[in-house]
Amino acid sequence: MSAQTTDVLVIGSGFGGAIPAYHLVAGGARVTVLERGPRLAAADFTHSLRLGTYNRIVDVIRGDGIAVVAGNCVGGGSVVYFAASLRAPAFVFERRGSLGRRIWPASLTRAALDPWYDRVEEAIPVTRTGWPDVSYAGGVLAAACARAGHTCNPVPVAVDTERCTNCNWMLSGCRFDAKRSMLLNYLPAAEAHGATIRPLHEVQTVGPSPVPGYRYAVTYTVLDPDDYTCTLQAGTIHAKVVVLAAGAVGTPVILQRSALPLGGIPSAVGRYFSGNGDRVSVADVDETKVRSLLGLSRPDGVPYEGLPVGRPITAATYDYLDATAPEYSRFMLQQIYFPSVTNVLAQAAGPPHWFGIPGRDLRTRWRSWLTLLAMTEDDNEGTFGPVPPLTGSFTRLAPGLGLGTMTYHPTSRTLGGWQEADTALRNILEKDGLARVRPWSTVVAGSVTAHPLGSARMGDSPDSSALTDSNELRGHPGLFVTDGSAVPTSLTVNPSLTIAALAERATPTITDRAAQAGVPVRYGAPSPAA
Repeated sequence: MSAQTTDVLVIGSGFGGAIPAYHLVAGGARVTVLERGPRLAAADFTHSLRLGTYNRIVDVIRGDGIAVVAGNCVGGGSVVYFAASLRAPAFVFERRGSLGRRIWPASLTRAALDPWYDRVEEAIPVTRTGWPDVSYAGGVLAAACARAGHTCNPVPVAVDTERCTNCNWMLSGCRFDAKRSMLLNYLPAAEAHGATIRPLHEVQTVGPSPVPGYRYAVTYTVLDPDDYTCTLQAGTIHAKVVVLAAGAVGTPVILQRSALPLGGIPSAVGRYFSGNGDRVSVADVDETKVRSLLGLSRPDGVPYEGLPVGRPITAATYDYLDATAPEYSRFMLQQIYFPSVTNVLAQAAGPPHWFGIPGRDLRTRWRSWLTLLAMTEDDNEGTFGPVPPLTGSFTRLAPGLGLGTMTYHPTSRTLGGWQEADTALRNILEKDGLARVRPWSTVVAGSVTAHPLGSARMGDSPDSSALTDSNELRGHPGLFVTDGSAVPTSLTVNPSLTIAALAERATPTITDRAAQAGVPVRYGAPSPAA
């Protein structure tokens, strides 16, 4: 039997994998994409949190001190994200953090990344929303900000607002094809040019290839579609170039397990893990005061009552993104919505706790909860255990639930940033008893993030970064990392657009490496939006 071969092997199909897959195949390379999760179409996305439906495409991975929510399907995180699409502020690229020196590569500034942001916004595309697009929940935040002397603005989103039904089930995938995930642009464009996407293929290791003309051999297992803990078969595929985009939880584990066959990996792999400084709070809103203080009332004709009417993210205040302020004091405050069961499962800090009559009374008011997300500057203090699981990125405990090897214990600087955000929220929302702000406790689950970053980050120094400034793994030509693990620091905004822009920026170098390996490929494909 002949060996399986491809010019370029892409591991993962989210933002970091779909983008280079499209450009390389459109430029003439043979491209194969391996995706751990299943493949679903819009009609397969169900508006249900029942086990066996929702948890087919979302994994909650618990570590020591942190829990990560991650996509698990063709399209990756782009299928389950809330579509907020913002460029990182210029000061982010100048951060020094605990290193005491610039963390990002010298070649990367906001101005340098802007052309790549432009390309992503055209391809997806991103919608500049206005006040008619803001939900009731976003309106409550905006009115409270205005009353407290702050600005608030609609959030740009990768959503077709004409098709969107405001169903608020984005976390389960969009069955109306309104959310502009990779399923609607880069991936179908890649397949139109001949790329092969293999769902339920979980990569285990990357090593040297014995096949002449190929640099890397990638081993994988094929998962049972009904039980991801079972494998149906195993295989190896040989590639001239490998693009690793398995996510900030998956990528470092694959590299750690590959350290021996690769002959060593950079020491920064599995270090500098960040949750993007995510800090979730629930404001228990007094709706009588919403009417008397803010002059707002619930919209008429909605199918249900409650603050979560409209899309999950519609409004945010950028007032605290001050480039002149010291590090760890800058953050964005964003209105967000999680399904009610997620809020109930979250442990709010301080009394009343979830047990007993006070907790019961608090839960009965969930329709008046305003959920808020602060994205702060953290210290990239997370690490991955030195011993990875024997297979997979984590140990699967049940459908949609896994145990990872990451450890995250916030430093005093990270905790200080969270406290600054908590204080700002209280100043805005607790004014005259409008609401009571209750940050999610970190005692039970630790920090909770849907924005994992930095576990194989890029930079200029080999001591503190795993990748070069073009996303190539140090010491391993032709092996690239283009997902969130490459992002050097927390961003103070939702990271999807930056991950995508960095993947666009890396693609010309990946193309050059493929050409050097004898692949007849050129960079310059048109936007998939065309």
